[in-house]
Amino acid sequence: QVQLVESGGGLVQAGGSLRLSCVASGRTFSDFAMGWFRQAPGKERDFVAAISWSGRSTNYADSVKGRFTISRDNAKNTVYLQMNSLKPEDTAVYYCAARLTLYETRMPDEYDYWGQGTQVTVSS
Repeated sequence: QVQLVESGGGLVQAGGSLRLSCVASGRTFSDFAMGWFRQAPGKERDFVAAISWSGRSTNYADSVKGRFTISRDNAKNTVYLQMNSLKPEDTAVYYCAARLTLYETRMPDEYDYWGQGTQVTVSS
């Protein structure tokens, strides 16, 4: 059984930074493309960023492009989301997701496994 555990969320002031981590277990990490999604209260789960199995291909939502960076370390079974220049509208629960294929996608329905989420709150 694949498990994904996120960490690194918290409360930060606007303009600040956070780095989220997601550790995977239960299967060879390089079998998966990985994604980050977020869900604000009363809203749908939105795509944030995704990365291919090798890390060579990445994809970002327009709202975070230039501020967020997704990366992965296959030796540590971990995917990261570096978030800079945070805005109050970035406040949400952030979820890590794994897709049992080589290449990433923006579509949440195409991911096979999900973490429990980590709260990110950005104060103005």
